[in-house]
Amino acid sequence: MVRGPEGESVVLLSGELPEVLTEASVTELLDLAAAILDTGELTLFAECLHALRRNGMRAGRRIEVDGAVLTVYEG
Repeated sequence: MVRGPEGESVVLLSGELPEVLTEASVTELLDLAAAILDTGELTLFAECLHALRRNGMRAGRRIEVDGAVLTVYEG
């Protein structure tokens, strides 16, 4: 978890992109995110992850919840 040049939250993860985002992996991501995100950001991130889980996780997937955008890139 880092802050971008304008202070926005950026989540960078290494490793293989999972085909299925499990509840355990969502919990792990939220635990990691709690180190840098404030309460409101963490809530939005959780909502985005749950939407991503419902809609499938693949490169190019873009989820928007209340103005927060989570985009999955693979590189």
